[in-house]
Amino acid sequence: MTQNLKKLQTVLDDAIHLAHQSEERGKVAQYIPELAKADPQKAGIAITLDNGETIGAGDWQQPNTIQSISKVFTLALCLGTLGDNLWARVGREPSGSAFDSILQLEHENGIPRNPFVNAGAIVVTDAILATYQPKEALGEIVRFVQGLAGDDQIFIDGKVARSEEETGHRNRALAHYLASCGNLHNPVEHTLGVYYNQCALTMDCAQLSRAGRFLAFAGTLGPNRQQMVSMKRARRIAAIMLTCGHYDGSGDFAYRVGLPAKSGVSGMILAAVPGIASIAVWSPGLDRNGNSYIGTKMLEYVTNQMDWTVFS
Repeated sequence: MTQNLKKLQTVLDDAIHLAHQSEERGKVAQYIPELAKADPQKAGIAITLDNGETIGAGDWQQPNTIQSISKVFTLALCLGTLGDNLWARVGREPSGSAFDSILQLEHENGIPRNPFVNAGAIVVTDAILATYQPKEALGEIVRFVQGLAGDDQIFIDGKVARSEEETGHRNRALAHYLASCGNLHNPVEHTLGVYYNQCALTMDCAQLSRAGRFLAFAGTLGPNRQQMVSMKRARRIAAIMLTCGHYDGSGDFAYRVGLPAKSGVSGMILAAVPGIASIAVWSPGLDRNGNSYIGTKMLEYVTNQMDWTVFS
């Protein structure tokens, strides 16, 4: 292991040590029964570098559903087929509201503020269904993420997807309101069925950090620079992650961590260090905005120690 890798491994080990010392853990998501079973003491972190090498610490090889981080991958897919036409149906501005709020959606006549709030992600999923039938769309999403990660073991956890569907009353309300405004083009249950399943994509931190490499390296993967997503598209997705990826906590996250990132209510976060690495963290306890409390602390520690920021 080179000197730089040794330093990075030490930083990751220290981040996990600090995570385990923290008395404050946040609160595990309760509104999805399967997620409510998570142990808030768990914490993991993995980093994938330019050469494709992945290192990690803590519970970095424990699989979890990625939840709202899936919105990054479906947005990339959707922009690949629709391009800028998507922005007629969803905005690109921070929300300042909870990720499942209907108030702002009503005020703005059924146009979600950005593709990372639930209503925006539902519209993106609906747009993907213009090209694929529901089962085909799910297959395409899974294959796309498997290709990005270079790992065909990534799968959808059907038990978590069913748990989300059974308790997804607010998402159904959002979808029906979108439909009433003419911004949902497929049957509500078809669109939501795909949405719940994409959120149940299951990866460990190592797999997620590898799947997120394209965000750090201008849409390419590994030393051979295979172009998976156009450079322009990867840059624009990263920009939206920086401003909107943590809902109404996005400003504080940008201030503390300084990287484009996307969180999920399972406690995972995917972040990109342009030209250097992609990072995935996991700890299931959430802060008041629905973002991993310990995960954010770990990212803040690592970025400070490595001097990684888009503002440098």
